[in-house]
Amino acid sequence: MKLPELDTATIDRIIEMAWEDRTPFDAIEAQFGLLEKQVIALMKREMKASSFRMWRERVNQRKTKHLGKRDFVAGRFKSANQKT
Repeated sequence: MKLPELDTATIDRIIEMAWEDRTPFDAIEAQFGLLEKQVIALMKREMKASSFRMWRERVNQRKTKHLGKRDFVAGRFKSANQKT
């Protein structure tokens, strides 16, 4: 899998977004231009094998990582106590 050259800070941010339950792969693609399969390849390259397996299992069980599988249409939860 051909991955673009990314600096360390960008790789760290992509990994952080990939671990977040409510951040879909489409958001990563929009921000960084990486397709889901490229994110998976990046995660596999950057993580220990056991951590990668744990992440893949987690992602496969999450509807929120794939926009087509989500139950809600748009937006994200916002607490009434949260400032704008």
